[in-house]
Amino acid sequence: MKKLLLALAASTGLVAPASAEMLELETDILTFGFIKLTDMAPLAVAYEQGYFFDEGLFVTLEAQANWKVLLDGVIDGQLQGAHMLAGQPLAATIGYGTEAHIVTPFSMDLNGNGITVSNEVWEMMRPHIPSMEDGRPQHPISAEALIPVIEDFNARGEPFNMGMVFPVSTHNYELRYWLAAGGINPGYYSPDNITGQIGAEAFLSVTPPPQMPATLEAGTISGYAVGEPWNQQAVVKGIGVPVITDYQLWRNNPEKVFGLTAEFVEENPNTTLAVTRALIRAAMWLDENDNANRPEAVEILSRPEYVGADYDVIAASMTGTFEFEPGDVREVPDFNVFFRYYATYPYYSDAVWYLTQMRRWGQIAEQQPDSWYDEVARSVYRPDIYLDAARSLVEDGLANEADFPWDTDGYREATPAEDIIDGIPYDGRTPNAYLNSLPIGLHDDQRVVGDEVQG
Repeated sequence: MKKLLLALAASTGLVAPASAEMLELETDILTFGFIKLTDMAPLAVAYEQGYFFDEGLFVTLEAQANWKVLLDGVIDGQLQGAHMLAGQPLAATIGYGTEAHIVTPFSMDLNGNGITVSNEVWEMMRPHIPSMEDGRPQHPISAEALIPVIEDFNARGEPFNMGMVFPVSTHNYELRYWLAAGGINPGYYSPDNITGQIGAEAFLSVTPPPQMPATLEAGTISGYAVGEPWNQQAVVKGIGVPVITDYQLWRNNPEKVFGLTAEFVEENPNTTLAVTRALIRAAMWLDENDNANRPEAVEILSRPEYVGADYDVIAASMTGTFEFEPGDVREVPDFNVFFRYYATYPYYSDAVWYLTQMRRWGQIAEQQPDSWYDEVARSVYRPDIYLDAARSLVEDGLANEADFPWDTDGYREATPAEDIIDGIPYDGRTPNAYLNSLPIGLHDDQRVVGDEVQG
């Protein structure tokens, strides 16, 4: 099969570079999964720009119905890798939900999500939000403005329901973070109750990303947290208003990763290296020359085989702006970051943050020492593979040495208070101290028993 594909490539004038031929690939025909979100862009670009082929890889990209189907596909081998929620490899590795050892050598992006509410909820929130001199709402918008809305719902005997895409998704944790920062308890998980709604003042449940706008329009939920383009879609359809982006919530927060089984990586080290090289090149292309390639990237993503949303909807957040209310377009040049700020490096501290949020809300039932967080992060995040791929790209003249964090210990510098909406800094080296600094959430040896927090 490989000879046939190479012959076909040669007939079209496409020839893999000599450097790629130096890698003895253990396998070269691969299928990768993704969900229809703009942050799958590195996969689409690596395919469309020929970076996979440059590495001698023949890749098929397949959209998946939801995150569980995607994870199951990687675990059972139908998919060799996938665009994943950062929480998925971590949760699977520690045995929360589906158990499997999943690793990542590549972080796919920073930022890229938003929180949207229905028009009804926005009208109820607006009187509680300060205005700028031009009359537009002052950003970032605190969830405190949602408290009287929830009180009104409760007075009518109605629960306040919101959607997020998966229990271990960034969106779940970001929505919870925003609510808790505004004084609203989003509820806890326990080993016996995995709804995440124990003691909740706002009730969060799972809705697949592309279905968010329709679910909001149907009135099943009153708001949601999701990646693009599904916040901008609510604006275009006139059914909702994004109230905050995750860039405003936590500047340059980590988002998706590329996940593979540890077994695949162990058995296919050169193939894994080649895949990582291709993805790094795609990320570089997406951010180079001050996002000059973004219009082309938007055209690629708008195709039905990828995200399939209208060009203008994807471009609304992919090209340096974000629209909140119709006409309220604001500059957010770093809303989608794919390479700069070392976005693609798989930092241990990013993994630790996800683990702290699992512990904060009871998905990790018992207190764990700081060393445990570090050990789990190191078992899942593989910067060694990433740096090997980056070094080979530099040696091949395809990347600049200055663009990679060669000397890092795997931990970012502590995120300062001014970069996070609740003003609480985050240092991945001290996860328990961080957890104890958060007013709402489990502290020390607290655990959820029945419908109560004990300890």
